[in-house]
Amino acid sequence: MFPWSPEFVWDVPHVAFFGALYSVLAVIAATLGLAALRAVRDASAGRTGVLAWHADFEDLPASARACRHQLTGEAPGRVCERGFDCGGCREHRALEAARKASPPVPAEDPGFTLPSDRYYHRGHTWARPEADGTVLVGVDDLGARLLGPAADTVLPAPGARLEAHGLLARVRSQARRARLLSPVDGTVVAVQGTGARFTVRVDPGPVLDLRHLLTGDEARVWAVREMERLQAACGGPAGVALADGGALVEDVGAAVPAERLDALLGDVFLEP
Repeated sequence: MFPWSPEFVWDVPHVAFFGALYSVLAVIAATLGLAALRAVRDASAGRTGVLAWHADFEDLPASARACRHQLTGEAPGRVCERGFDCGGCREHRALEAARKASPPVPAEDPGFTLPSDRYYHRGHTWARPEADGTVLVGVDDLGARLLGPAADTVLPAPGARLEAHGLLARVRSQARRARLLSPVDGTVVAVQGTGARFTVRVDPGPVLDLRHLLTGDEARVWAVREMERLQAACGGPAGVALADGGALVEDVGAAVPAERLDALLGDVFLEP
């Protein structure tokens, strides 16, 4: 029986019931209102890419969301739930402190070029801080080889705003398509190069946050795992096409069976 019914009587049980009901409805309405307000605020601030990243991140397989400390063996089985946002993670700070007391064993050679002066996004892009305060951004060696030398790339124009984990570029090469993620926030200053071997110079502004990126032994362990993923897609270590001398061929993607290529590119470039 509801208050608008002629037979309704305001007694203690009815007051308690409707008081609880309307309190719950008020909380739900307030929560939805705040969520809508945040969405409008984030969209007006140009953070739509970040919102999309966190939505996509939840759909990635656990193997693609491995915590950086799982990579180095410091936290076996640990999966990131924060979109690789290490800055706000208490466990990360504790594990970093423990690492200083007992450094991990150096990682093996991943089998492709991985310069040590760069910070790596797990979507296979990299960032390298420059002396003039800008940051140079590009695609790592394995990512470029998967996309192939004939890749056609749509790059951001100078003045465009980039967001970490947001869209950096779109690439198409024959039957291959990929969305590349930016490793850093910032404004595009200049673009150089063509195909998958391009670079983008970015002005990060007053704050450059690299905490979500991998470097050193972490990056090397991650790279070894990515090479293992490639080998599995090609049917095992013997299935990866190698040039003379053991170096990966320039167009690694062409060596991946067609029926496995789309899934591999989605996994490698973090597209769920």
